[in-house]
Amino acid sequence: IVPNDILRKKRVVVHLNILVKQKQVDCPEVLLNLVLYCAATTLTSWHLLVTFCSLHVALCMKLFEHKPFDARTVMGFGVLNGISIGLLNLSLGFNSVGFYQMTKLAIIPCTVILETLFFRKKFSRYIQLSLSVLLFGVGVATVTDLQLNAMGSVLSLLAIVTTCIAQIMTNTIQKKFKVSSTQLLYQSCPYQALTLFIVGPFLDGFLTNKNVFAFAYTPQVLFFIVLSCLISVSVNFSTFLVIGKTSPVTYQVLGHLKTCLVLAFGYVLLHDPFSWRNILGILIAVVGMGLYSYFCTREAPKPTEASPQVTQLDGGSPPLLPGLLLQFSCYLPRMS
Repeated sequence: IVPNDILRKKRVVVHLNILVKQKQVDCPEVLLNLVLYCAATTLTSWHLLVTFCSLHVALCMKLFEHKPFDARTVMGFGVLNGISIGLLNLSLGFNSVGFYQMTKLAIIPCTVILETLFFRKKFSRYIQLSLSVLLFGVGVATVTDLQLNAMGSVLSLLAIVTTCIAQIMTNTIQKKFKVSSTQLLYQSCPYQALTLFIVGPFLDGFLTNKNVFAFAYTPQVLFFIVLSCLISVSVNFSTFLVIGKTSPVTYQVLGHLKTCLVLAFGYVLLHDPFSWRNILGILIAVVGMGLYSYFCTREAPKPTEASPQVTQLDGGSPPLLPGLLLQFSCYLPRMS
């Protein structure tokens, strides 16, 4: 496969991820109330359960091939993903919205540091500069109040680290065991769903002081819950696909693009309050995204340098070292 073919496939994957995530953001207010005030973590477990059931149906229809691999790695990976989601929700519960946005912004530099230390990946100065511009723009557009507290800071730090490791593992597992995003998602979904289903009601109850199962589940609410679960199948699939085909950093860049799109569409379509600071931040972020895309494309190997071993293009990063892959992927299951 020559790099041009790889880049074309990556563009398709990226557009798919943006589209399905934007659709999930367009949830009605009744479902938003359930997510924000009652059952954010529990609802996520339902999403993952429906995703697993959908993939199982696809497997029965022979739309993809089941490829079992190291069970300990899969279990550790699935549990870690569930823990990272729970920690992100706890971080939002214990911190202001502004500090939570800073937590999300910190994921990219943390990912860069971890990949540099553990996998000896190299991010050029141009890539680092473009990411800095992007993060600065998103920060200007979204970060308002910054209220610090000890517990919230610790939870945010744990959320950042677990999220970074989980996303790096999503990429490295697919490459190490030569499994597709669908195969990895199918095998890890049960562990993610079970982890969140067990801790979800307690976590949601702790954060909201409300019983998840005491919510008024009217037919309208149930309809939109089912709808969100069906949409989440595409979201989960595209997430694993993007991280596997590109990189964890590129996935985070897309996440910030989604944030900018939400702000812009909210202003244009819903006439949400908007300031010059929001506009300036979005413009700076878009410039950063454009620079990141340009430098990644420019630093990708030329067709004459292509070889069957080229599996990842991210700022001219070298192939992952097998020894470090083994060390990193085997570490998480022992922690579970």
